[in-house]
Amino acid sequence: MAAEPVLVMQDICKSFPGVTALKDAQLRLFPGEVHAVMGQNGAGKSTLIKVLTGVETPDSGEILLNGRAIQPESVDAAQKLGISTVFQEVNLCPNLSVAENIFIGRFPMRGLAIDWKTIEREAQAALAALNIHVDVTRTLSEFPVAIQQMVAIARALSTEAQVLILDEPTSSLDEDEVERLFDALRELKRKNIAILFVTHFLDQTYAISDRITVLRNGEFVGEYPASELSRLELINAMVGREIDEAGYAAQDGESTSPHAERPFVSVQGLGASGRIHPIDLDIYRGQVLGLGGLLGSGRTETARLLFGIDRAESGTIAIDGAPVRLNSPRKAVRQGIAFCPEDRKTEGIVADLSIRENIILALQARRGIFRYLPRRVQSAMADQFIKQLGIRTPDAEKPIGQLSGGNQQKALLARWLATEPKMLILDEPTRGIDIAAKLEIMDLVKAQCRKGLAILFISSEMSEVLRVSDRIAVLRDRRKVGEIDGKAADEQSVFRMIAGAEA
Repeated sequence: MAAEPVLVMQDICKSFPGVTALKDAQLRLFPGEVHAVMGQNGAGKSTLIKVLTGVETPDSGEILLNGRAIQPESVDAAQKLGISTVFQEVNLCPNLSVAENIFIGRFPMRGLAIDWKTIEREAQAALAALNIHVDVTRTLSEFPVAIQQMVAIARALSTEAQVLILDEPTSSLDEDEVERLFDALRELKRKNIAILFVTHFLDQTYAISDRITVLRNGEFVGEYPASELSRLELINAMVGREIDEAGYAAQDGESTSPHAERPFVSVQGLGASGRIHPIDLDIYRGQVLGLGGLLGSGRTETARLLFGIDRAESGTIAIDGAPVRLNSPRKAVRQGIAFCPEDRKTEGIVADLSIRENIILALQARRGIFRYLPRRVQSAMADQFIKQLGIRTPDAEKPIGQLSGGNQQKALLARWLATEPKMLILDEPTRGIDIAAKLEIMDLVKAQCRKGLAILFISSEMSEVLRVSDRIAVLRDRRKVGEIDGKAADEQSVFRMIAGAEA
């Protein structure tokens, strides 16, 4: 370890209306080290990066670069100071060449003309330093995402960066591409560059990191040498509770809950490169199968494959024992599968439409434009679900965007229940709503299950998964690592399984 850090963030505070995003957050980056920042959703990782790169101005606190106080006012200002960032989504120009992308905005000139020979020579050298050898005159879009990611890193380093920030750089990469990226990072370490690595993947954190900083609810929990922090200790720090040796309920991925009947949906080896490793799942009528895992473990990716939003590249799906191809949401709906997505505001509700219109949306889409539901039927159906689910509104004609989050979520449930589904996928159904509304929705989920509905339940709050699930499939780093009977499960057993080999 270097004697002095190249960058220090101390006592950083940042608030937004109604939300404290960071409170006395700390970070130290040392030259020649990869430093991972870990934390659950809402821990403050993104805000910390935005403060460091000048996107957000801290309310208080100090940033020191080589011992000198700095206050970057923009990403460009941070870059000029030697702090470069590669974001999760590659923000380059796919229609330009590799060389142009590396030097765009700062082309070397020869007189009044761009010096293309110098650009191409230096672009090749910048990529060669990362052990990447490609034709830099080819258009960026011709290359896979992994190479585009390397081009983004080469661009960041071409500004003579002392600090390189990588925000979820592996989210779209497969295992071979991740290892190629890690080889490049090891080369950068040898050049004494300080690397800030933000990820949700435990395996990758331990594969590349020298040091780990943990944030929780916007506050600094601790800084640890990676070699001295076990996976279980890391999870303890992230969730804020001690997960001890007791309570481990299942091993080797075997469920402790036997089933006599065949599953409604049986998934064998379903997977897609860069999204989820091949996974096996059985989902039964009248049961809730919970997906347990940390953010980035592959829960939403699994749900999207099951509903046909994303195309599977391997595996099979059987419904009531008969093989089916669910390569579109339309086909999934025809098979009796319904899906309430994670982001209800952008993927769920149509804010300007009425509650009635939102509730009948899926049913009308399934019927088609030539089998229009009469207004009388729509109103009766909407009134029925408003009463049944306890949606608080003066009438069904109120725009759904004016409802509280909990009532919007109930209306989304009503939309899919109106189609009389056989299986319901719920992705974060209680996110962003108050405690009372959460309990109401959880009770509604169990009530539908008792009526024979098969339910796949996803929540970042482990207590919710434990409360409603008959079985829990545990995911880590985009692969299923085990399954636990819901009656025997507790937070200790789930988090120990997430921790991996140590469990």
